Amino acid sequence: MAKLYFNFSAMNAGKSTILLQSSYNYFERGMHTLLLKPIIDNREDSGSLITSRIGLESEADTFCEEIDLEKHILKSHKKKRIDCVLLDEAQFLTRDQVWQLARVSDDHGIPIMCYGLRTDFQGRLFPGSAALLAIADDIREIRTLCWCGRKATMNMRVDATGGAVTEGDQVEVGGNERYITLCRRHWREKLINGPAIAE
Repeated sequence: MAKLYFNFSAMNAGKSTILLQSSYNYFERGMHTLLLKPIIDNREDSGSLITSRIGLESEADTFCEEIDLEKHILKSHKKKRIDCVLLDEAQFLTRDQVWQLARVSDDHGIPIMCYGLRTDFQGRLFPGSAALLAIADDIREIRTLCWCGRKATMNMRVDATGGAVTEGDQVEVGGNERYITLCRRHWREKLINGPAIAE
C-alpha cells in the first residue's frame, strides 16, 4: 500500500543524499522514480539538479507554488510508469500541494517520499512541513549533530560575523555561510549571548 512519507531534519543532515540513494535503489531494481524540487531552491548552477554535499546529483523536475503536483505527477506517470516520487526541500510545499501528494498516494498507489526541514531559523514550522506533520502516513527524523555532540534540531541564520539573525523573511535560501545547525540549548544560548544580531 502506497504511503505519503515525511523525512525531516535540521540542515546538513544528509536529506538529499538519502533521497538520491533511495532513487538509485529503485533504479537498480529496474524501477523508475520522479524527482521533484521547488524552483525556489536555486543554490546550484542548474536549477533542475538535486545535489548533495558529498557530490551526488540527479536531474529533477522543478515546481512552484502554482503547480498542481497531482496533475504533474499523473501526466509524467502516463508517459512513463513512476514507482515512487521523491521530493526535496518539502518545507516549501503549500498546504494544497501536500494534499495533492496525498491524493496521488491514496488514489493512484504511488508512494511519495518527501524530505525537508521541520522548522525555520526562528523555530517556527514551515507551512509545508506543518501540513506533512499533520497528514503524512509515516514521519521519520534524520538526525545530525550540534557542535557539542547532542542531536541538532534547530537551524540558526547567521550574519557575516556569525551573529544570530532573529528577524527576516522565513525563506532565505543559503548554505553553510548563512545557517548553522544546533541543539536547542545552544540555539537558545546563541540567541541570548551571541554576537551582534543583524537587523
